[in-house]
Amino acid sequence: ATTEIYTLSLHDALPISTFDQLQLAAPLIKALQDVGYETPSPIQAQTIPLLLAGRDVLGQAQTGTGKTAAFALPVLSQLDMSQKDPQVLVLAPTRELAIQVAEAFQTYANNMKGFHVLPIYGGQDYSGQIRALKRGVHVVVGTPGRVMDHMRKGTLKLNKLKTLVLDEADEMLRMGFIDDVEWILEQTPPTRQIALFSATMPAEVRRIANSHLNNPEQVTITAKKATTDLIRQRVWPVSGTHKLDALTRILEAETFDAIIVFVRTRIMTTDLADKLSARGFAATALNGDIAQAQRERTIDKLKKGTLDILVATDVAARGLDVDRISHVINYDIPHDTEAYIHRIGRTGRAGRKGDAILFVAPREKRMLFAIERATGSKIEMMQLPSTEVINNKRIAEFKQTITDTLAGGDLSLYSQLIEQYQLEHNVPAEEIAAALAKIAQGDSSLLLKNEPTPKIDKSWKEDKGGRGDRGRRDKPERGRRSEAPRSRQKSSPPDKGMERFRIEVGHNDFVMPGNIVGAIANEAGLDAKDIGRINIFDSFSTVDLPTGMPPEIFKDLKNTWISKKKINITHFTGDLDAEAAKSRNADVGDRPLRKKPKSKTKTKAGASDKMNDKAKKRKKAKKSKKPSPGKASPRSEEHTSELQSPGGS
Repeated sequence: ATTEIYTLSLHDALPISTFDQLQLAAPLIKALQDVGYETPSPIQAQTIPLLLAGRDVLGQAQTGTGKTAAFALPVLSQLDMSQKDPQVLVLAPTRELAIQVAEAFQTYANNMKGFHVLPIYGGQDYSGQIRALKRGVHVVVGTPGRVMDHMRKGTLKLNKLKTLVLDEADEMLRMGFIDDVEWILEQTPPTRQIALFSATMPAEVRRIANSHLNNPEQVTITAKKATTDLIRQRVWPVSGTHKLDALTRILEAETFDAIIVFVRTRIMTTDLADKLSARGFAATALNGDIAQAQRERTIDKLKKGTLDILVATDVAARGLDVDRISHVINYDIPHDTEAYIHRIGRTGRAGRKGDAILFVAPREKRMLFAIERATGSKIEMMQLPSTEVINNKRIAEFKQTITDTLAGGDLSLYSQLIEQYQLEHNVPAEEIAAALAKIAQGDSSLLLKNEPTPKIDKSWKEDKGGRGDRGRRDKPERGRRSEAPRSRQKSSPPDKGMERFRIEVGHNDFVMPGNIVGAIANEAGLDAKDIGRINIFDSFSTVDLPTGMPPEIFKDLKNTWISKKKINITHFTGDLDAEAAKSRNADVGDRPLRKKPKSKTKTKAGASDKMNDKAKKRKKAKKSKKPSPGKASPRSEEHTSELQSPGGS
């Protein structure tokens, strides 16, 4: 029987403007305030009450709409902290997303003493994951392949599971994990609650919802598309302490009328405004803690032109309508795409052109991709002004100050004093003028030191078009079989820097290239683009991988499962032409599926380094994690180190 699905529209829900209205646990409300979350996004406002009420949810929402908080907050609010067996399992298509979701759980549960979340994914040592599972965790976030491995080993027990979340189900389908997901679903208790989120609803994802969800409420969020024709959008990859330097360069080089600099937290507004003031910029903070009278005075100064730089949070700037705002700078990337659209809407008003600049850390590429999709335009990469450009502008402003001073006001007194000094000390007038200029400049230097201009990291250049792990996840699509007949030309040997391996799954196991790419990429710590030619036969397949695979990676790959079968990887020493002939004799229509990579030898060498780095990290991790005799590491510290380990991401 088909599951009946109830659809909840935006108009069915009462307006929710604060997280306090959602009946979340007090520690969660405090954590949200600490990180600067003030207003729930549409998917959060609709989904959180449903999950708190115990309903299954089928959510259709794009990345960047705030769906992680939409499922994390209600399940955290209902955790039994005394139970150490996993109560929540979140399945994610990639290790990057698994780490990101786990970190979000840790952030939201910051005030929940004793809370433990564990990300489990391929490419990371089993022993550390097993130790953490034995100690006890409340939430597990993992990729399907590694979750299945732990379930088969008996190291991950789900008999007390309360909630299962499928995040980005359509991506798991695209990567060939949907069979694994269904197998996991079948092993979970029938009483568990399920929340399934997907940007699109392919037939296979809809089938899983019909089969496994219990009368789900459907929440569909259509992302707002901004009207950005008058707004020039630019992005600069930067993080940490470098953000302030980048902001300073932009403020010096850009020609602007007024600027709003957006940050996430109230504390950050005052901190950044103080730092800008120390660098010679007149900046003022605007946040929710500022009294209404002071807020009105600040906005009035902004309108009149006596204030040019405002550092604000999202909520503090809502409804701000000042025509002279020419630039919006997203110093901190927003939590969701809707907030970004609200931010850049502060400029480009009344038919004027505006500029929006976005700072993005490497780990925030997913949100950048979501923002581009929400605005319907690709954000151009900006170039930071060089030291020469900034110094030339400073010199021009210095000269203009002299011109303005000469043109406006009586200088007779100062002329007399300079003339007297010149006669008394026999000093040329230009030297006296230079000394006065230095006094006026104070301790700060007029010119910047001749430092190289910050350049864009290579990883950003390589990600053009896909941005971040999106490009990686889309790669398996290349492996789909062509409808056109393939020529039976002689199989070519592996490319330089690659070697060929045999895995014991093939057409008889209904394996697809996406299954192979996804599993190996997760276990070996490789990008999909680093995996070479794939040949699929009836009972086995071959795959070209970078030479120099470390023994630890090879051992893990031997125990990897694809299409419910262990692949038992070995070095391939046979003749592909002979194997192809055998396959044709057995079944004329069963030809090997070949997949030639576009990447060059240089890329493959880099991929081999990735695997070696991964193996070294594992060895180092094993040594560092050995407890001293008679002394065990504190549980909280062990969990933290496992959460923050990049694991080859």
